[in-house]
Amino acid sequence: MSDAASPWPLDIKFKKDERVLTISFEDGTKFKLPAEYLRVESPSAEVQGHGAATKITVAGKKNVSIAKIEQIGRYAVRLVFDDGHDTGLYSWDYLHTLGRDQTKRWFEYESRLKAAGLSREA
Repeated sequence: MSDAASPWPLDIKFKKDERVLTISFEDGTKFKLPAEYLRVESPSAEVQGHGAATKITVAGKKNVSIAKIEQIGRYAVRLVFDDGHDTGLYSWDYLHTLGRDQTKRWFEYESRLKAAGLSREA
């Protein structure tokens, strides 16, 4: 039985040709998360830094893909990206948050890129 406060995944699939991870949760939500979005929002310290003020703006990941998905216990997955990035565990709760806040987070990411003179292109 899952905790009502923590979303529990029912299904997770990656469409390589679209570079999109689709994840469905018990609460009825379903999210389509592009590999680029997952890469630039990686929960790793390499991307998140050591607090909101030190978050790294990762550029040049428009065409990144997911090479492998590894289940970590019952609480998370490790996404191995084709650019070699494989640190950071994507908990079910974090994936749900990424889906729920995708529009806001993507807007903020593009704003940070623009402010730093960076591009999504490699």
